[in-house]
Amino acid sequence: MILGVGVDIVKIARFESITQSFAARVFTPDERAFLSAKGPASAAGLFAAKEAVAKALGTGFSGFWPDSIEIVHNKKGRPYVVLHNEAAKITQDLTGGDYSIMLSISHTNTDAVAFAILIQQKNIHPE
Repeated sequence: MILGVGVDIVKIARFESITQSFAARVFTPDERAFLSAKGPASAAGLFAAKEAVAKALGTGFSGFWPDSIEIVHNKKGRPYVVLHNEAAKITQDLTGGDYSIMLSISHTNTDAVAFAILIQQKNIHPE
């Protein structure tokens, strides 16, 4: 069952000269390591993905920082979501712990966009 969807679009130019303190508040250490070999389009894409996931949770970034939503990539480059701290607790409470988050990220020369879907894997409250 789909519990939430979220989409976000950001200007890549906003990420051309981000500060280390901003990056430390927004991105996890592993994300910062990933971005060290990438450009601003990838940073904008990860940020848009975090925003999209927060919207799919129905909370926005209320009660947690963006680094509580981690965007990881598999060996083929497909992004997936790992939740930490309060974002994980909110999702646990919402879904009973049996969920997945589908994520897609893309960009043009000027904008990055992400789309997230929060899916409950089984009905934990049968009628």
